[in-house]
Amino acid sequence: MKTNFLQIVLSATVVLFATSCSDDLLNNSGVSGESQPTQELTSAQLAEGSLENPDIPAAFIGGLYAQMVEFNSGGSGGQHTDFGHKSYDVFSDMLCGDMALSVSTYGWYRASITELQAPQDFTLGENRMPWRYYYRIVRSANTVIANLGGNDAIPETPENIYAMGQAKAMRAHSYFYLTQFFQKEYDASEEILPLYLEPGGSNEPKSTAGVIYDQMEKDLNEAITLLEGFQRAQKNEVNQDVARMILAYVLGAKGGRDAEVAALTQQVINSGAYTMLAANEVTTTGFADVNTPSWMWGIDLTENLGLGLVSWWGQVDAYSYSYAWAGDYKVIDQDLYDAIPADDVRKAQFNQDASSGRYLQPLQKFYASDAIGGVSQTVTADYVYMRIEEAYLLNAEANAKAGNEPAARTSLKALLDRRVSSSAYVDALSGQALLDEIYLQTRIELWGEGKSYLAMKRNKATVTRGANHLSLVGEPIPYNDERFQFEIPQDEIQNNPFVNNQNN
Repeated sequence: MKTNFLQIVLSATVVLFATSCSDDLLNNSGVSGESQPTQELTSAQLAEGSLENPDIPAAFIGGLYAQMVEFNSGGSGGQHTDFGHKSYDVFSDMLCGDMALSVSTYGWYRASITELQAPQDFTLGENRMPWRYYYRIVRSANTVIANLGGNDAIPETPENIYAMGQAKAMRAHSYFYLTQFFQKEYDASEEILPLYLEPGGSNEPKSTAGVIYDQMEKDLNEAITLLEGFQRAQKNEVNQDVARMILAYVLGAKGGRDAEVAALTQQVINSGAYTMLAANEVTTTGFADVNTPSWMWGIDLTENLGLGLVSWWGQVDAYSYSYAWAGDYKVIDQDLYDAIPADDVRKAQFNQDASSGRYLQPLQKFYASDAIGGVSQTVTADYVYMRIEEAYLLNAEANAKAGNEPAARTSLKALLDRRVSSSAYVDALSGQALLDEIYLQTRIELWGEGKSYLAMKRNKATVTRGANHLSLVGEPIPYNDERFQFEIPQDEIQNNPFVNNQNN
């Protein structure tokens, strides 16, 4: 009976995944819209389940992860750019310019993101999408935490202890992305976001960045402790190493904590649980299978999830039944591509035929099938959220900023030894030149994975778009330009009187 009841309770949290939407491919204009929220985890469901089985709250952490791939989780009303966390990997890669829209037939991303219109107009739906999505994850995490005893509780069973750790890590992960998208740069005294630590309840005023960063750090340190000994069943779950990496990203964004970032990333590297992609994997199998040893965090997308056109693969991958096949080409920035040495295996990830309309598409990095346009309209290639290469690059960056240049060079060369014929040139780099090389290698290695925007902000970089963009070509834009940060969305201002007053 308990097993059957568990299935019933879990079924109440099953999210509505996107279908292939094949009939709409040539008819959708890409105009923003609104919709009612889809079903989320509720305290009532958890409480009811707990009466039958005290381990039910731990099971609901799976429902939280399911929301990460949910169609319309940003409340766009059905936009084909609204498919969970990976939606905002595309947003951020395009905002910072490393991902260029070289051909635009259907209009997705064109005005609001690539022309940077949304961050200048709070009424545009692209501001609402990340706001709504990450706060939905926050609310679900808060619900799990509350039903495991609350923010200060330590549950009794190992399963619930691990669930608490995962929920706190996911809450921090969501607030991290909110801080990145809605604040130009870290300023402890600036009021930026409402902070919610309980499910439901009333509206809250904006808290300062200092308060929010302190909470993220607290959540993640507690998560790291709670996740000690956790052996996850699947890589979609946050384990101790993933929590350490999220904390490293948080402290890196805050600044001034470089030695701690270096120590956290070194712990992950020293775990020995992950192996960087070999040279032959960089252009073959390294980016579509969650079982790849390089992947720290990702999700196994199976046929029964029903993901198709409305997905990350449906927007970026030309081998899928996708916009990237049919006429919205996402390519590497021309200048960034030109900066990749000829002997670097990663150069071959991108179509090098300059006479092709698909020039510089990532045809050998991301591909979900063996034919352009993909015969199957159901995506089974997996989503990557984090790779061990990020730990090496962030470790190199943090050590260089902390003045430990030998350690920085060691981590950078460990990566480059798998990518170029010789990494010996790194030995001559120091100071800003070393930092610049680490930043460049971060952009090359993690292109299309949603990390370039974060690196741009950490390194306070100015970016200039190459000739293959459709807008703003050649214009230097600094990391803290207001066009790189979203606006608090219109409905939040209308519905939250505290935020409304603060914006006046």
